[in-house]
Amino acid sequence: MKKITILALHMGYGGIENAVATLANTLINKYNVEILSVYRLYKDPIYDLDERVKVRYISNIKPNKNEMKYYFKKRNFSMFFKGISTSVKTGYVKYIKTAEELKKLDTDVLITTRDVHNYLSGKYASPSIRKIAWEHNHHNDNKRYIKKLCTSCKNVDYFIAVSKELEEFYKKYLGKKVIYIPNTLDKFPNKVSKLESNNLIAVGRLSKEKGLDDLLRIFKKILSKNSDLRLNIIGDGPEKNNLLELSKSLKLGDKVTFHGFQNKDYINEIMQDSSLYLMTSHTESFGLVLIEAMGNGVPCIAFDSAQGANEIINDGVNGYLIKDRNQEEFVSNIIKLFENKTLRKKMGKNARESAKEYSSLVSLEKWSKIINKRK
Repeated sequence: MKKITILALHMGYGGIENAVATLANTLINKYNVEILSVYRLYKDPIYDLDERVKVRYISNIKPNKNEMKYYFKKRNFSMFFKGISTSVKTGYVKYIKTAEELKKLDTDVLITTRDVHNYLSGKYASPSIRKIAWEHNHHNDNKRYIKKLCTSCKNVDYFIAVSKELEEFYKKYLGKKVIYIPNTLDKFPNKVSKLESNNLIAVGRLSKEKGLDDLLRIFKKILSKNSDLRLNIIGDGPEKNNLLELSKSLKLGDKVTFHGFQNKDYINEIMQDSSLYLMTSHTESFGLVLIEAMGNGVPCIAFDSAQGANEIINDGVNGYLIKDRNQEEFVSNIIKLFENKTLRKKMGKNARESAKEYSSLVSLEKWSKIINKRK
């Protein structure tokens, strides 16, 4: 049985970390899988893992990058200088210790998820190991990022793009190395939403790029047209306090519930009691959460600025794509679906069918072709 090692920066909160856990749970049905994590942020991985998946940590140190930014911004230089030694240790682990670990790594396939790890794997891991760079971020036409990423992939064997758009884009730079494999559902829900509740749902990291401030403003407009609706936001992140304050200033009261970070069973339970999934991201390379919502038979509405949503949502079939971040159009489509139960249920059925394309069996087959391909 071949051994697969997935190199992760950490196994805390985050879309990449969620995808890593899902891939590990998928591959474990056919391979020996381990996750090698650079940092250990928590005692156990945040996302549920199959008990057969092994997790190893290169270091127990926790990065303090965000704290250092905060202290510098607040001009708290005493705390800033106290944190420098930890920052140095963090950098040492990220580069030197990780390189040392890769030199002695005994595995058949190494999957990396960050540009720095693509570079380190290509330089330090054994030539006998198949090296796969797995890209989750959208480049957003950032020339510096694009150049850095492509340079990091010089000595890897394959580059996995999670969307067709990214596949087409990076083929211009990396050629035949680039292969499209979308993210996947590790478990397909057995139950679906009846689409009869007044609940709306959004799931994701509470960070600026997710545009949840816009979602709250949109929801304020929705309430002026239908005061019975409720919004559930699941996730945690650096914008939490700002979003709570905005919700308060908009006087949304108990119409909005912030659930914090929750596991997939909890999320599925809320989704199965929701009638629409809402995405207001400014950027999104794929949008796994859209697939999760569709798996629960929930139609989705998203701004087309979330690039990955354009690939998943078939406008007018399983949801709606809103151009130019037009909030009024976003609101009108929500109201339209709540006024038209037949249309809402038809879209929910179509959403469920769409999600089947992203099943773990389909993903396993695609990954296996690369893993087992002769060098």
